[in-house]
Order: sequence, then structure tokens, then C-alpha cells
Amino acid sequence: MEYQHQFVDGRECPWPLGKVVCVGRNYADHAAELNNPVPTVPLLFIKPASSVVPMAEPFRLPRDLGEVHFETELAVLIGDTLTDADEQQAAGAITGIGLGLDLTLRDLQSELKKAGHPWEKAKSFDGACPLSAFLAPQAVADLQDVQIRLTVNDEVRQDGNSSQMLNPVLPLISYISRFFTLNPGDVVLTGTPAGVGPVRPGDQLQVELVELLKVDTSAR
Repeated sequence: MEYQHQFVDGRECPWPLGKVVCVGRNYADHAAELNNPVPTVPLLFIKPASSVVPMAEPFRLPRDLGEVHFETELAVLIGDTLTDADEQQAAGAITGIGLGLDLTLRDLQSELKKAGHPWEKAKSFDGACPLSAFLAPQAVADLQDVQIRLTVNDEVRQDGNSSQMLNPVLPLISYISRFFTLNPGDVVLTGTPAGVGPVRPGDQLQVELVELLKVDTSAR
């Protein structure tokens, strides 16, 4: 199914999907679990629009490319153009809050990192970014106090809070806009808490911003 931005309240989104700007290792516990150093500045990479699929639909995993890992993230939908923006401008440009899965070909990523090569093949393949529908920003009282949870086959695998981010949402968006202009329809994925692991065909997933948004989906 082709992805189009949706709002939980049924509003239509006037912008097509743009790029997805992601931040790696934005939770210290996640960096530690993969034996990665904690970055001193945001570690940025981009997923193209072709990587995005609707989270509410079953998503297809690549075959014969090693383990695919789930990484559950708070997603921010941008509604205004941001270039070298300050935090106040960043706040005003947020038009939706949702969920993203940063699916990662972990074995391939490890090989690429070892060789000193970019990560795109491991992070930006078709279907690598299931996205949910978006809440209105006012539905989230505090962006830095949101519980992010993933349950796989009735077992909680990730359960972290946005308060644990090394780079909070507004400074992060401001920083990104210094390097990449953010356009209406772009999405920012804000990093994943600890607990990442493999997802396999047939797995049933429940992805949550606890008490705010819940999506049931499955891997195939």
C-alpha cells in the first residue's frame, strides 16, 4: 500500500511525503547495547520517501540479507519550511507527532561500519520505515515526557521515555535545519531507546506512545 500522511483525527494532510531525517544513538542505553560510542553531536542520516510504508499495514521484511532489527521511535511531522531555525521556529513547524519503526539490516550495517562505508543499504531499503498516523501536536503535553513502547508477540521489548534523549526534540530539529532544509511533509525520527532486536516474519507488534497512540501491525 502506498504511503500517504494521515492524521489520527481524520484531517487531510496537504503535503506529500518528503524525506525522513533520522538521528542515531540518541539514547545512551541504546548506544551501549550495540557497543557504540555515545556521539557528542547528533548523528544524522536520511531515509528516502521510497523507504516509507504505512505502519498499520503488515510490512514486508527483506529476505536473505541477514537479521532485520526493530527500532521504535517518536516521529515528528514538519509543516513549515525550516532553514537554520531556532527552537521557537522548530516548535511552530511541528504539525504532527507519531511513531516510526527504523528497520535496520543489522548484519549488513555491521559489515558496512567495519569497512568504513555509509549505512544507506542497511537503513534506507524499500519498506525500512513504517510510519503511523499523526496526532495533533497539542495532544502531546510534553515532548520530553513521552513513553515509547514496543511489544512483540505479547512481550515488551522496548520501553523508554523521551526524557532520556541525549538531544531533545526542539534542539534536534533546530540542529538538523542547519544542514538540511526541512520542508512541509518531511519527518524527523528522534532515535530509539534500548531494547532493539530482531523481527521475523509472522511477528505481531504493538507500537505505542503510551496513553497517546497505539498501532498494531505485523511483519511478513
